[in-house]
Amino acid sequence: MSTLLYTSLLGLCCMLAEVLNLRKLLVPLVIIGLSFIFWVNFQEWNTPSDLTIGPVSLANMVMFDHFSIAFSGLAIIIAILLFILSANYYSNEEKNLSDYLSILIFALVGALVMFSFANLAMLFLGIEILSISIYIMAGSRRFDKRSNESGFKYFLMGAFASGFLLFGIALVYGAAGSFEFSKITQYLNSSDIHPMFHTGVLLILFALLFKVSAVPFHFWSPDVYEGAPVLITAFMSTLVKVAAFGAIYRLFNTAFVGIIPFTEPILYAVIIATLFVSNAIALQQQNVKRMLAYSGISHAGYMLIAILSMINKTDDALYFYSVSYAIATIGLFALVISTFKSNMSEQFEAFNGLSKKNPFAAAAITIFLLSMAGIPPLAGFFGKYNLFSEAVSAGYINLVIIAVINSAISIYYYFKMILAMYTKPADEKPLVITGSYWTVAVICLLLTIIIGVVPDSLMQLLR
Repeated sequence: MSTLLYTSLLGLCCMLAEVLNLRKLLVPLVIIGLSFIFWVNFQEWNTPSDLTIGPVSLANMVMFDHFSIAFSGLAIIIAILLFILSANYYSNEEKNLSDYLSILIFALVGALVMFSFANLAMLFLGIEILSISIYIMAGSRRFDKRSNESGFKYFLMGAFASGFLLFGIALVYGAAGSFEFSKITQYLNSSDIHPMFHTGVLLILFALLFKVSAVPFHFWSPDVYEGAPVLITAFMSTLVKVAAFGAIYRLFNTAFVGIIPFTEPILYAVIIATLFVSNAIALQQQNVKRMLAYSGISHAGYMLIAILSMINKTDDALYFYSVSYAIATIGLFALVISTFKSNMSEQFEAFNGLSKKNPFAAAAITIFLLSMAGIPPLAGFFGKYNLFSEAVSAGYINLVIIAVINSAISIYYYFKMILAMYTKPADEKPLVITGSYWTVAVICLLLTIIIGVVPDSLMQLLR
């Protein structure tokens, strides 16, 4: 509970920094504050959380267990790395810095709620806190038509998804008579389940599949990723996706665990469609941000395998995959942002001859892409290996074969960027990578390699 409260307080402090004219110190103070919050979150691992605020009990609204603490820690680390990038990214927009950082911190608050909710009302609040913050940031470049279009599309599509979510929650409440997980579980254990409950579960599932951009709810993702500021694209690719999957797992592993046989064929079909559609379209992309958008959709398909196989308790596999995916993606974006700025282009051609301009940057990008493709011995390989092992144990051998085939397909479009860096002639434009981008890239690079070499400690975290 302290993690959630301190993060909210940090967001308010960012807003006060504008009044106190502390813009230049804002990013370091936010990073220090988030580091302290990470330590507080870590301290709660072996300490029962106090689920009260004064006379008000929160026991039926939120739950702080090892799952929520582990995913909250990951979300805070993602936020710290992205805030390090923001120091340089917003260097020309210093007057808006406190607004931007406070909104992104409140997005983190929404993610923390999505990891710890124990009530459907809290699920809705967490999703809306996160989503509204990202709607604003996607359209934050007021004089950029692409940013305006991105924010508007994301808002419209998100509003439809929120409508489905609310309607589904209302139907579940109408059938079960409660928003609380414990009461919903009791209702599912009864012999008579009303069809209205199944309809509500489907609507909630569809809304959550929209948040993770799974097929056929993916159509907003490439346009929004392409039009949004690159740093916000990184937020959506990592923090938003991890938060959404944490919420799906908690919901179906706690409240809806008795209805998994009903959702199984739907998830099975969605996973297959997500993998094939995303990888097939990614092969045709010439814009790097759109390619990464479709890559993110394909990773959503892999992560959904953990949801489908949760009968085997796949939270550890989902967590490991989330860590490996987020770290590689953030490290990639740290170097991609610099390349975009230096070449004034977001096409694959911007990476032509990068190995000649900056061999270390080209090597780091290659390692991040290979990790995302699942090449050993990097962290991404073990992320996929753990997911596929759990799926085989749950009896989804055919699905694993399909996933492996799609992993092989993904190597092709990742290698388009690698080949551009190593085989195409370089132009005369210099590549400028500032210290903050290097810092994040090096941290992510080391983590990608270390986690791949020593994966057991992270895998055992939630067991």
